[in-house]
Parts: sequence; structure tokens; C-alpha cells
Amino acid sequence: MEDCIFCKIIKGEIPAKKVYEDDELLVIHDVAPGAPCHVLLLPKKHMRNIMKADPDAVKYIMGKVGDIARTLGVDESGFRVVINTGIDGGQSVEHLHFHLLGGAKLGWPPC
Repeated sequence: MEDCIFCKIIKGEIPAKKVYEDDELLVIHDVAPGAPCHVLLLPKKHMRNIMKADPDAVKYIMGKVGDIARTLGVDESGFRVVINTGIDGGQSVEHLHFHLLGGAKLGWPPC
């Protein structure tokens, strides 16, 4: 999708603070963090949301979560992975992305 902000970040058209990158995934720091550690895992292939996602891409990304958590130093203390979907689910960018949050005790419920 041409006007998708995450696609522009993935293409390097918009700068971002990168944590990890490979051929299928880009991980960046969230610009408005909701926790001391808050990164976004962005599949490089544009998919609107989890309902439209390629299951193999989701499997690949979830397989990287542990490595990313270790890189960020939240693997031992704990973290949360969130996928917002749709307006009521809090999705603000229509490009599938995973939030990895940690670095503090996270509350529940989220709203």
C-alpha cells in the first residue's frame, strides 16, 4: 500500500530507530511508547491486519519474539505481545504490526 506509514518506514522513506531487521521483518521503537520498552514488529509484506495475515508470516514473526525480547533485556522479567485489530481493537495503522511491551509491571485489564 503506497500511503501506509509503516510501508514507508520499511522502505526507508521515513526514519525510525531500528532494533532488528531481516528480509521479512523490521522491528522499531514505538514513537509514543506505552511502556519503558515498547517496540513494533512490522512484517515487510503489507497485510492490513491479523484477519488478512499470511499465517506463515505470523508464525515467522512469533518465532522471533523471544530473540527480540532477549535483545531488549525483557526476556527474564516478562513482556507482553499485542496485536490490535480494527477500530474497536485500537488499530491505528492498517498494516499488521505486533507491539512488544515490557520493562515494567504491566497492568490488566488494558482499558
